Amino acid sequence: MTAELIKLTAAEIAAKIASGEVTAVQVTEAHLARIEAVDEKVNAFLHVDREGALAQARAVDDKRARGEKLGPLAGVPLALKDIFTTKGIPTTVGSKILEGWIPPYDATLTQRLKAADVVILGKTNMDEFAMGSSTENSAYGPTGNPWDLTKIPGGSGGGSSAALAAYEAPLAIGTDTGGSIRQPAAVTGTVGVKPTYGAVSRYGMVAFSSSLDQGGPCARTVLDAALLHEAIAGHDPLDSTSIDAPVPPVVEAARNGDVKGMRIGIVKQFRGEGYQAGVLQRFDESVELLKELGAEVVEVDCPSFDLALAAYYLIAPSECSSNLARFDAMRYGLRVGDDGTKSAEDVTALTREAGFGDEVKRRVILGTYALSSGYYDAYYGSAQKVRTLITRDFEKAFGEGGVDVLISPTTPTTAFPIGERADDPMAMYLADLCTIPTNLAGNAAMSLPCGLAPEDGMPVGLQIIAPAMADDRLYRVGAAVEAAFTARWGHPLLEEAPSL
Repeated sequence: MTAELIKLTAAEIAAKIASGEVTAVQVTEAHLARIEAVDEKVNAFLHVDREGALAQARAVDDKRARGEKLGPLAGVPLALKDIFTTKGIPTTVGSKILEGWIPPYDATLTQRLKAADVVILGKTNMDEFAMGSSTENSAYGPTGNPWDLTKIPGGSGGGSSAALAAYEAPLAIGTDTGGSIRQPAAVTGTVGVKPTYGAVSRYGMVAFSSSLDQGGPCARTVLDAALLHEAIAGHDPLDSTSIDAPVPPVVEAARNGDVKGMRIGIVKQFRGEGYQAGVLQRFDESVELLKELGAEVVEVDCPSFDLALAAYYLIAPSECSSNLARFDAMRYGLRVGDDGTKSAEDVTALTREAGFGDEVKRRVILGTYALSSGYYDAYYGSAQKVRTLITRDFEKAFGEGGVDVLISPTTPTTAFPIGERADDPMAMYLADLCTIPTNLAGNAAMSLPCGLAPEDGMPVGLQIIAPAMADDRLYRVGAAVEAAFTARWGHPLLEEAPSL
């Protein structure tokens, strides 16, 4: 039964639990057994909450026994990125500086998952403070890509994407600051969605870059992602950036995918030098597929996108420099050197030296410099002006007479070997080349599988970008592509799934 249950989609699991064909406890036990069997090799989880997960599952079974109506995802297991606070369960953000910290409260997203009766299996591995594109920057060791354990599963949410690809969970949560939901989805053959900025509450999500960070759903199918999106989205008065507007009809769009009559734009800037041949081949096949499905495909010029990477790596480090100032060894987390002879400043310095990894230090230093007196206007101020130009490019593309959505490869290459880019930060940063503009503008985007690259047999992702608060368009297009793709070539994680 374990082998059968872990291969089901979230929607199928929920239906079987609701009908009484299986219990939530059986489903949870199956996934816990899978984690126990394979996670020593994958390292997707930092903490597995076995007792808590089984208690949540029993509560779902009790509800069903009492005849209470169950929600669309009741009893479905989920892997939660270790950046969201969880009451009574460690939250480390992949960093030694928070090792052993147990939050006294749940993030709003955590609360909404529990309210939807989703079973939280545990917390997943990630690049420290979400800074990275490979999950190699975790203080707790890298996560392997289940398709090839010698390669990266993307980052910063590689633990969540790997858990999906390894069948350790049917659902996961990630966060996306510059592509950290979509890029891991692309390289693991899964579905990842960055909702419109402000659509999912950031309350209780440890901050990296507050104007860019956004939590979102990860799954193996478009419908599963939509069901999770609906469960976690919505206004939160505890988050000052939360949008007070109805959640777009994402589930309806995922159930009725159709691109007939839609205008779809190919971003001119997202191809060319540096793109792997197999990635472009699969992308071009997806474009032809969309045309066959009745969409009108046109090229769109977004000239400011060429400046997005440089702008991002000034804005994000600047905000990280400000946000991480709170980790001072005085209030919570690690404290080093407090022997009664050192000043508070010395203790703070020693703690940060021991607690932060190289990538975090690199970004804090870069951000502090960009914000310093005499450089603020030249660097941070200029980057914000570029951000405005990028937003205008999107507005022009989506404006009257423009396109409904934009598409591109999610990443320029497939998953690269662990360690290959560890000493070359610029090469690592290029992994987010196609995803960063969406974060700078705050609109919505999805990555979904579009096959395997012929040269290495690794998954390739198709990125779909929609205007702000038009998240349903992602699911409409994504569902149509997924259905057509599966009918023609099979689903990457159902037909050619990795075996561990």
